[in-house]
Amino acid sequence: MSRVFRRAVDPPVAVRAEGVWVEDSAGRRYLDAAGGAIVVGIGHGDPVVAAVLAEQAGRLAYVHGSAFTTETIEAYAAELAEVLPVPGARVFPVSGGSEAVETALKLARACQLARGEAERTLVVARNLSYHGNTRGALAVSGRPRLRGPYEPWLTHTIQVPAVQEYRCPAPGHPRGCGAWHAEQLEGAIEQAGPRRVAAFIAEPIGGATTGAAAPTDDYWPAVAQVCRRHGVLVIADEVMTGFGRTGRWFAADHWGLAPDILVAAKGASSGYWPLGLCVASSEVHDTVRTAGGFVHGLTFSHHPAGAAVGRAVLARLRDLDLVAAAAAKEPLLLAALRSALGDHPMVGDIRGRGLLAGVELVADRETRRPFPPGERVIERVVAAARRHGLLIYWSKGCADGVAGDVVVLGPPLIITPEEIELAATRLAAAVAEVAAGAD
Repeated sequence: MSRVFRRAVDPPVAVRAEGVWVEDSAGRRYLDAAGGAIVVGIGHGDPVVAAVLAEQAGRLAYVHGSAFTTETIEAYAAELAEVLPVPGARVFPVSGGSEAVETALKLARACQLARGEAERTLVVARNLSYHGNTRGALAVSGRPRLRGPYEPWLTHTIQVPAVQEYRCPAPGHPRGCGAWHAEQLEGAIEQAGPRRVAAFIAEPIGGATTGAAAPTDDYWPAVAQVCRRHGVLVIADEVMTGFGRTGRWFAADHWGLAPDILVAAKGASSGYWPLGLCVASSEVHDTVRTAGGFVHGLTFSHHPAGAAVGRAVLARLRDLDLVAAAAAKEPLLLAALRSALGDHPMVGDIRGRGLLAGVELVADRETRRPFPPGERVIERVVAAARRHGLLIYWSKGCADGVAGDVVVLGPPLIITPEEIELAATRLAAAVAEVAAGAD
Protein backbone atom coordinates (compact mmCIF):
# COMPACT_ATOMS: atom_id res chain seq x y z
CA MET A 1 0.00 0.00 0.00
CA SER A 2 1.31 3.41 -0.97
CA ARG A 3 1.53 6.07 1.75
CA VAL A 4 1.45 8.81 -0.90
CA PHE A 5 -1.69 10.93 -1.23
CA ARG A 6 -1.66 10.57 -4.99
CA ARG A 7 -3.20 12.86 -7.59
CA ALA A 8 -4.10 9.89 -9.79
CA VAL A 9 -5.23 6.32 -9.20
CA ASP A 10 -2.44 3.79 -9.69
CA PRO A 11 -0.22 5.87 -12.00
CA PRO A 12 2.82 4.25 -13.61
CA VAL A 13 6.17 4.83 -11.94
CA ALA A 14 8.42 7.19 -13.89
CA VAL A 15 12.08 6.24 -13.65
CA ARG A 16 13.95 8.40 -16.17
CA ALA A 17 13.48 11.05 -18.84
CA GLU A 18 15.57 12.54 -21.61
CA GLY A 19 14.77 15.09 -24.29
CA VAL A 20 11.04 14.75 -25.00
CA TRP A 21 10.77 11.17 -23.71
CA VAL A 22 9.70 9.77 -20.32
CA GLU A 23 10.19 6.12 -19.38
CA ASP A 24 8.32 4.16 -16.71
CA SER A 25 9.40 1.22 -14.56
CA ALA A 26 7.94 -1.25 -17.06
CA GLY A 27 10.22 0.10 -19.78
CA ARG A 28 7.40 1.91 -21.62
CA ARG A 29 8.45 5.15 -23.31
CA TYR A 30 6.10 8.11 -23.70
CA LEU A 31 6.49 11.11 -25.97
CA ASP A 32 5.92 14.03 -23.61
CA ALA A 33 3.90 16.38 -25.81
CA ALA A 34 2.86 18.41 -22.77
CA GLY A 35 6.18 19.00 -21.05
CA GLY A 36 4.51 17.56 -17.95
CA ALA A 37 2.04 20.39 -17.30
CA ILE A 38 3.48 22.75 -19.95
CA VAL A 39 6.56 23.01 -17.75
CA VAL A 40 9.58 21.46 -19.45
CA GLY A 41 11.04 23.88 -21.98
CA ILE A 42 14.69 22.93 -22.37
CA GLY A 43 13.99 19.19 -22.36
CA HIS A 44 14.29 16.44 -19.79
CA GLY A 45 17.67 15.32 -18.46
CA ASP A 46 19.73 18.39 -19.32
CA PRO A 47 23.17 17.67 -17.78
CA VAL A 48 24.19 21.34 -17.64
CA VAL A 49 21.27 22.35 -15.42
CA ALA A 50 21.61 19.23 -13.27
CA ALA A 51 25.28 20.03 -12.65
CA VAL A 52 24.51 23.64 -11.73
CA LEU A 53 21.89 22.50 -9.22
CA ALA A 54 24.29 20.02 -7.62
CA GLU A 55 27.07 22.61 -7.37
CA GLN A 56 24.84 25.26 -5.82
CA ALA A 57 23.28 22.83 -3.32
CA GLY A 58 26.72 21.63 -2.29
CA ARG A 59 28.06 25.14 -1.80
CA LEU A 60 25.05 27.02 -0.39
CA ALA A 61 21.71 25.23 -0.31
CA TYR A 62 19.60 27.65 1.74
CA VAL A 63 19.54 30.95 3.56
CA HIS A 64 16.47 32.92 4.53
CA GLY A 65 15.63 35.78 2.20
CA SER A 66 15.03 38.21 5.06
CA ALA A 67 18.55 37.65 6.40
CA PHE A 68 20.69 37.37 3.26
CA THR A 69 20.79 37.96 -0.42
CA THR A 70 23.12 35.81 -2.53
CA GLU A 71 25.31 36.34 -5.55
CA THR A 72 23.18 33.80 -7.40
CA ILE A 73 19.93 35.66 -6.79
CA GLU A 74 21.44 39.00 -7.74
CA ALA A 75 22.96 37.64 -10.96
CA TYR A 76 19.78 35.81 -11.96
CA ALA A 77 17.56 38.86 -11.47
CA ALA A 78 19.93 41.06 -13.46
CA GLU A 79 20.06 38.62 -16.37
CA LEU A 80 16.34 37.95 -16.29
CA ALA A 81 15.54 41.66 -16.37
CA GLU A 82 17.13 41.82 -19.83
CA VAL A 83 14.30 39.75 -21.35
CA LEU A 84 11.35 40.75 -19.15
CA PRO A 85 8.69 43.08 -20.63
CA VAL A 86 8.28 44.83 -17.26
CA PRO A 87 9.79 48.34 -17.06
CA GLY A 88 12.61 48.47 -14.49
CA ALA A 89 11.85 44.88 -13.44
CA ARG A 90 12.31 43.85 -9.79
CA VAL A 91 12.12 40.07 -9.27
CA PHE A 92 10.54 38.37 -6.24
CA PRO A 93 11.27 34.60 -6.60
CA VAL A 94 8.89 32.12 -4.98
CA SER A 95 8.15 28.39 -5.26
CA GLY A 96 5.56 28.17 -8.02
CA GLY A 97 2.80 29.79 -10.05
CA SER A 98 0.11 29.93 -7.37
CA GLU A 99 2.54 31.54 -4.90
CA ALA A 100 3.54 34.02 -7.60
CA VAL A 101 -0.09 34.99 -8.17
CA GLU A 102 -0.72 35.34 -4.44
CA THR A 103 2.33 37.57 -4.22
CA ALA A 104 1.19 39.66 -7.19
CA LEU A 105 -2.29 40.22 -5.76
CA LYS A 106 -0.90 41.28 -2.40
CA LEU A 107 1.65 43.50 -4.12
CA ALA A 108 -1.08 45.21 -6.16
CA ARG A 109 -2.99 45.91 -2.96
CA ALA A 110 0.16 47.16 -1.22
CA CYS A 111 0.87 49.49 -4.13
CA GLN A 112 -2.63 50.96 -4.06
CA LEU A 113 -2.38 51.46 -0.31
CA ALA A 114 0.98 53.18 -0.77
CA ARG A 115 -0.66 55.49 -3.30
CA GLY A 116 -3.28 56.42 -0.70
CA GLU A 117 -5.97 54.43 -2.55
CA ALA A 118 -7.20 52.28 0.34
CA GLU A 119 -10.65 51.85 -1.23
CA ARG A 120 -9.18 49.85 -4.12
CA THR A 121 -9.98 46.35 -2.89
CA LEU A 122 -11.39 44.67 -6.01
CA VAL A 123 -9.76 42.65 -8.75
CA VAL A 124 -11.09 42.15 -12.26
CA ALA A 125 -10.40 38.84 -13.99
CA ARG A 126 -11.80 36.95 -16.96
CA ASN A 127 -14.26 34.10 -16.77
CA LEU A 128 -12.93 30.70 -17.87
CA SER A 129 -9.58 31.81 -16.44
CA TYR A 130 -7.22 29.89 -14.19
CA HIS A 131 -4.56 31.52 -12.03
CA GLY A 132 -3.77 28.88 -9.42
CA ASN A 133 -5.17 26.67 -6.67
CA THR A 134 -4.35 28.60 -3.50
CA ARG A 135 -7.25 30.57 -2.08
CA GLY A 136 -6.26 33.97 -3.43
CA ALA A 137 -5.33 32.62 -6.84
CA LEU A 138 -8.49 30.53 -7.02
CA ALA A 139 -10.58 33.57 -6.06
CA VAL A 140 -9.50 35.36 -9.25
CA SER A 141 -9.94 32.24 -11.39
CA GLY A 142 -13.06 31.59 -13.43
CA ARG A 143 -13.26 27.79 -13.39
CA PRO A 144 -16.49 26.76 -11.63
CA ARG A 145 -15.38 23.13 -11.30
CA LEU A 146 -12.33 24.12 -9.28
CA ARG A 147 -13.95 26.95 -7.35
CA GLY A 148 -17.14 25.13 -6.38
CA PRO A 149 -16.05 23.27 -3.21
CA TYR A 150 -14.30 26.34 -1.82
CA GLU A 151 -16.68 29.10 -2.92
CA PRO A 152 -17.61 30.15 0.64
CA TRP A 153 -13.94 30.93 1.32
CA LEU A 154 -13.25 32.92 -1.83
CA THR A 155 -13.17 36.71 -1.97
CA HIS A 156 -15.24 38.62 -4.51
CA THR A 157 -13.78 39.06 -7.99
CA ILE A 158 -15.35 40.93 -10.88
CA GLN A 159 -15.56 38.76 -14.00
CA VAL A 160 -15.40 39.98 -17.60
CA PRO A 161 -15.74 37.82 -20.72
CA ALA A 162 -13.03 35.36 -21.66
CA VAL A 163 -10.93 35.80 -24.77
CA GLN A 164 -11.78 32.87 -27.00
CA GLU A 165 -12.00 33.61 -30.72
CA TYR A 166 -13.50 30.21 -31.54
CA ARG A 167 -16.44 31.05 -29.27
CA CYS A 168 -16.14 34.84 -29.21
CA PRO A 169 -19.15 36.54 -27.55
CA ALA A 170 -18.52 39.93 -29.21
CA PRO A 171 -21.55 40.91 -31.34
CA GLY A 172 -19.36 42.19 -34.21
CA HIS A 173 -17.02 39.17 -34.29
CA PRO A 174 -14.59 38.82 -35.98
CA ARG A 175 -14.30 42.61 -36.31
CA GLY A 176 -13.88 44.91 -33.34
CA CYS A 177 -13.37 42.17 -30.75
CA GLY A 178 -10.63 44.05 -28.93
CA ALA A 179 -12.70 47.22 -28.67
CA TRP A 180 -15.68 45.21 -27.40
CA HIS A 181 -13.60 43.53 -24.68
CA ALA A 182 -12.22 46.93 -23.67
CA GLU A 183 -15.78 48.24 -23.37
CA GLN A 184 -16.72 45.29 -21.16
CA LEU A 185 -13.74 45.97 -18.91
CA GLU A 186 -14.48 49.68 -18.73
CA GLY A 187 -18.10 48.96 -17.87
CA ALA A 188 -17.10 46.55 -15.13
CA ILE A 189 -14.69 49.05 -13.59
CA GLU A 190 -17.24 51.86 -13.71
CA GLN A 191 -19.98 49.67 -12.27
CA ALA A 192 -17.72 48.72 -9.36
CA GLY A 193 -17.48 52.39 -8.50
CA PRO A 194 -14.80 55.01 -8.98
CA ARG A 195 -11.43 54.12 -7.54
CA ARG A 196 -12.55 50.70 -6.26
CA VAL A 197 -10.57 48.38 -8.56
CA ALA A 198 -6.96 47.60 -7.69
CA ALA A 199 -5.90 45.35 -10.58
CA PHE A 200 -6.84 43.45 -13.71
CA ILE A 201 -5.28 39.99 -14.05
CA ALA A 202 -5.22 37.96 -17.25
CA GLU A 203 -3.08 35.62 -19.33
CA PRO A 204 -1.80 37.36 -22.48
CA ILE A 205 -2.55 34.06 -24.29
CA GLY A 206 -4.90 31.56 -22.70
CA GLY A 207 -3.34 28.55 -21.05
CA ALA A 208 -4.97 25.55 -19.44
CA THR A 209 -8.60 26.64 -19.47
CA THR A 210 -8.97 28.03 -22.98
CA GLY A 211 -6.24 25.99 -24.65
CA ALA A 212 -3.87 28.45 -26.33
CA ALA A 213 -6.60 30.94 -27.22
CA ALA A 214 -4.94 34.16 -28.40
CA PRO A 215 -6.70 37.53 -28.56
CA THR A 216 -6.96 39.70 -31.64
CA ASP A 217 -4.13 42.18 -32.10
CA ASP A 218 -6.28 45.09 -30.94
CA TYR A 219 -7.14 43.49 -27.60
CA TRP A 220 -4.18 44.23 -25.34
CA PRO A 221 -3.54 47.82 -26.47
CA ALA A 222 -7.21 48.68 -25.86
CA VAL A 223 -7.47 46.84 -22.53
CA ALA A 224 -4.21 48.27 -21.19
CA GLN A 225 -5.39 51.77 -22.07
CA VAL A 226 -8.58 51.27 -20.06
CA CYS A 227 -6.57 50.11 -17.04
CA ARG A 228 -4.16 53.06 -17.24
CA ARG A 229 -7.01 55.52 -17.49
CA HIS A 230 -8.62 54.17 -14.33
CA GLY A 231 -5.44 53.70 -12.29
CA VAL A 232 -5.84 49.91 -12.39
CA LEU A 233 -2.66 47.83 -12.30
CA VAL A 234 -2.16 45.28 -15.09
CA ILE A 235 -1.05 41.84 -13.89
CA ALA A 236 0.09 39.56 -16.73
CA ASP A 237 -0.10 35.89 -15.83
CA GLU A 238 2.69 34.25 -17.83
CA VAL A 239 2.93 31.11 -15.71
CA MET A 240 2.23 28.93 -18.75
CA THR A 241 3.23 31.25 -21.59
CA GLY A 242 6.58 32.60 -20.39
CA PHE A 243 10.14 31.67 -21.27
CA GLY A 244 9.74 31.13 -24.99
CA ARG A 245 6.65 28.96 -24.99
CA THR A 246 4.75 31.09 -27.52
CA GLY A 247 7.72 31.98 -29.70
CA ARG A 248 8.61 35.14 -27.78
CA TRP A 249 10.34 35.42 -24.43
CA PHE A 250 6.95 36.29 -22.98
CA ALA A 251 3.52 36.28 -24.60
CA ALA A 252 3.13 39.96 -23.71
CA ASP A 253 5.87 40.66 -26.26
CA HIS A 254 3.51 39.79 -29.12
CA TRP A 255 1.68 43.07 -28.48
CA GLY A 256 4.28 45.24 -26.77
CA LEU A 257 2.39 44.93 -23.47
CA ALA A 258 4.34 46.34 -20.53
CA PRO A 259 2.51 45.07 -17.42
CA ASP A 260 2.86 46.63 -13.99
CA ILE A 261 3.28 43.16 -12.50
CA LEU A 262 4.11 39.88 -14.21
CA VAL A 263 3.94 36.37 -12.80
CA ALA A 264 5.81 33.38 -14.21
CA ALA A 265 6.74 29.83 -13.23
CA LYS A 266 6.78 26.48 -15.08
CA GLY A 267 9.28 27.23 -17.89
CA ALA A 268 11.29 29.47 -15.57
CA SER A 269 12.99 26.36 -14.17
CA SER A 270 11.81 23.85 -16.80
CA GLY A 271 10.81 21.59 -13.93
CA TYR A 272 14.29 21.22 -12.45
CA TRP A 273 13.27 23.17 -9.32
CA PRO A 274 9.97 24.50 -7.91
CA LEU A 275 10.33 28.12 -9.04
CA GLY A 276 7.86 30.95 -9.53
CA LEU A 277 8.43 34.64 -10.09
CA CYS A 278 6.52 37.78 -9.26
CA VAL A 279 8.02 40.70 -11.16
CA ALA A 280 7.19 44.30 -10.30
CA SER A 281 7.87 47.37 -12.38
CA SER A 282 10.24 49.87 -10.82
CA GLU A 283 7.30 52.20 -10.27
CA VAL A 284 5.36 49.58 -8.30
CA HIS A 285 8.47 48.50 -6.38
CA ASP A 286 9.53 52.03 -5.47
CA THR A 287 6.01 53.07 -4.50
CA VAL A 288 5.70 50.17 -2.08
CA ARG A 289 9.23 50.59 -0.70
CA THR A 290 8.77 54.31 -0.10
CA ALA A 291 5.62 53.64 1.91
CA GLY A 292 7.37 51.25 4.28
CA GLY A 293 7.82 48.00 2.39
CA PHE A 294 5.94 44.91 1.33
CA VAL A 295 4.29 43.00 4.17
CA HIS A 296 4.77 39.55 2.68
CA GLY A 297 7.19 36.65 2.93
CA LEU A 298 7.60 32.96 2.24
CA THR A 299 10.03 30.46 3.74
CA PHE A 300 11.40 29.31 0.40
CA SER A 301 11.29 32.58 -1.52
CA HIS A 302 14.60 33.89 -2.86
CA HIS A 303 16.03 30.37 -2.72
CA PRO A 304 19.65 30.23 -3.94
CA ALA A 305 19.31 26.79 -5.50
CA GLY A 306 16.14 27.88 -7.28
CA ALA A 307 17.89 30.98 -8.58
CA ALA A 308 20.83 28.89 -9.78
CA VAL A 309 18.49 26.62 -11.72
CA GLY A 310 16.54 29.56 -13.14
CA ARG A 311 19.75 31.21 -14.26
CA ALA A 312 21.01 27.97 -15.85
CA VAL A 313 17.68 27.45 -17.67
CA LEU A 314 17.79 31.04 -18.90
CA ALA A 315 21.28 30.41 -20.27
CA ARG A 316 20.19 27.18 -21.96
CA LEU A 317 17.26 28.93 -23.62
CA ARG A 318 19.71 31.47 -24.98
CA ASP A 319 22.51 29.05 -25.90
CA LEU A 320 20.17 26.71 -27.77
CA ASP A 321 18.18 29.61 -29.29
CA LEU A 322 14.99 27.96 -28.10
CA VAL A 323 12.74 31.03 -28.20
CA ALA A 324 13.37 31.37 -31.93
CA ALA A 325 13.02 27.60 -32.25
CA ALA A 326 9.53 27.72 -30.72
CA ALA A 327 8.51 30.39 -33.23
CA ALA A 328 9.97 28.42 -36.14
CA LYS A 329 8.25 25.19 -35.09
CA GLU A 330 4.82 26.79 -34.71
CA PRO A 331 3.81 26.21 -38.35
CA LEU A 332 5.16 22.65 -38.18
CA LEU A 333 3.08 21.82 -35.11
CA LEU A 334 -0.11 23.42 -36.44
CA ALA A 335 0.32 21.85 -39.88
CA ALA A 336 0.91 18.39 -38.36
CA LEU A 337 -2.16 18.69 -36.14
CA ARG A 338 -4.35 19.96 -38.99
CA SER A 339 -3.16 17.23 -41.32
CA ALA A 340 -3.80 14.49 -38.76
CA LEU A 341 -6.95 15.87 -37.12
CA GLY A 342 -8.34 18.78 -39.12
CA ASP A 343 -11.05 16.76 -40.86
CA HIS A 344 -12.06 14.67 -37.87
CA PRO A 345 -15.72 15.24 -36.90
CA MET A 346 -14.76 15.47 -33.21
CA VAL A 347 -12.28 18.31 -33.78
CA GLY A 348 -13.77 21.80 -33.77
CA ASP A 349 -10.70 24.02 -33.65
CA ILE A 350 -6.91 23.79 -33.80
CA ARG A 351 -5.05 26.86 -32.60
CA GLY A 352 -1.76 27.94 -31.09
CA ARG A 353 1.24 30.20 -30.80
CA GLY A 354 4.80 28.93 -30.75
CA LEU A 355 4.85 25.51 -29.15
CA LEU A 356 1.60 25.98 -27.26
CA ALA A 357 -1.37 24.49 -29.11
CA GLY A 358 -4.98 23.66 -28.37
CA VAL A 359 -7.22 21.09 -30.03
CA GLU A 360 -10.85 21.68 -29.03
CA LEU A 361 -13.13 18.66 -29.23
CA VAL A 362 -16.82 19.06 -30.05
CA ALA A 363 -19.89 16.88 -30.40
CA ASP A 364 -21.02 18.85 -33.47
CA ARG A 365 -18.67 20.81 -35.72
CA GLU A 366 -21.43 22.87 -37.33
CA THR A 367 -22.93 24.21 -34.11
CA ARG A 368 -19.72 23.91 -32.04
CA ARG A 369 -21.75 22.09 -29.43
CA PRO A 370 -19.48 20.61 -26.74
CA PHE A 371 -19.72 17.10 -25.40
CA PRO A 372 -21.71 16.72 -22.17
CA PRO A 373 -19.23 16.57 -19.25
CA GLY A 374 -20.67 13.24 -18.14
CA GLU A 375 -19.40 11.53 -21.27
CA ARG A 376 -15.84 12.12 -20.02
CA VAL A 377 -14.54 12.55 -23.56
CA ILE A 378 -11.33 14.36 -22.71
CA GLU A 379 -10.49 11.90 -19.95
CA ARG A 380 -10.92 9.05 -22.43
CA VAL A 381 -8.72 10.79 -25.00
CA VAL A 382 -5.99 11.31 -22.39
CA ALA A 383 -6.12 7.62 -21.44
CA ALA A 384 -6.08 6.53 -25.10
CA ALA A 385 -3.12 8.82 -25.82
CA ARG A 386 -1.21 7.25 -22.96
CA ARG A 387 -1.92 3.80 -24.43
CA HIS A 388 -0.42 5.09 -27.68
CA GLY A 389 2.68 6.32 -25.83
CA LEU A 390 1.75 10.00 -25.81
CA LEU A 391 1.46 12.39 -22.85
CA ILE A 392 -0.92 15.33 -23.30
CA TYR A 393 -2.33 18.08 -21.10
CA TRP A 394 -6.05 18.75 -21.02
CA SER A 395 -8.83 20.91 -19.71
CA LYS A 396 -12.56 20.62 -19.19
CA GLY A 397 -15.06 23.48 -19.30
CA CYS A 398 -13.51 25.57 -22.07
CA ALA A 399 -16.90 26.26 -23.68
CA ASP A 400 -18.91 27.57 -20.75
CA GLY A 401 -16.99 26.71 -17.61
CA VAL A 402 -18.63 23.29 -17.29
CA ALA A 403 -18.72 21.71 -20.75
CA GLY A 404 -16.01 21.86 -23.38
CA ASP A 405 -12.98 19.62 -23.87
CA VAL A 406 -9.58 20.78 -25.08
CA VAL A 407 -6.27 19.00 -25.56
CA VAL A 408 -3.34 21.29 -24.74
CA LEU A 409 0.07 20.56 -26.22
CA GLY A 410 3.26 22.19 -24.99
CA PRO A 411 6.22 19.92 -25.71
CA PRO A 412 9.80 20.73 -24.76
CA LEU A 413 11.13 23.40 -27.11
CA ILE A 414 13.86 21.03 -28.27
CA ILE A 415 11.32 18.73 -29.96
CA THR A 416 12.30 17.72 -33.49
CA PRO A 417 10.08 17.93 -36.61
CA GLU A 418 9.93 14.13 -36.64
CA GLU A 419 8.75 14.05 -33.03
CA ILE A 420 6.14 16.72 -33.80
CA GLU A 421 4.73 14.52 -36.58
CA LEU A 422 4.77 11.50 -34.27
CA ALA A 423 2.89 13.42 -31.57
CA ALA A 424 0.19 14.48 -34.04
CA THR A 425 -0.12 10.93 -35.39
CA ARG A 426 -0.47 9.44 -31.92
CA LEU A 427 -3.00 12.07 -30.86
CA ALA A 428 -5.06 11.36 -33.98
CA ALA A 429 -4.98 7.65 -33.16
CA ALA A 430 -6.21 8.38 -29.63
CA VAL A 431 -9.08 10.58 -30.85
CA ALA A 432 -10.05 7.94 -33.42
CA GLU A 433 -10.05 5.27 -30.72
CA VAL A 434 -12.40 7.32 -28.53
CA ALA A 435 -14.62 8.18 -31.51
CA ALA A 436 -14.94 4.47 -32.26
CA GLY A 437 -16.27 3.95 -28.76
CA ALA A 438 -13.25 2.38 -27.11
CA ASP A 439 -12.66 3.13 -23.42
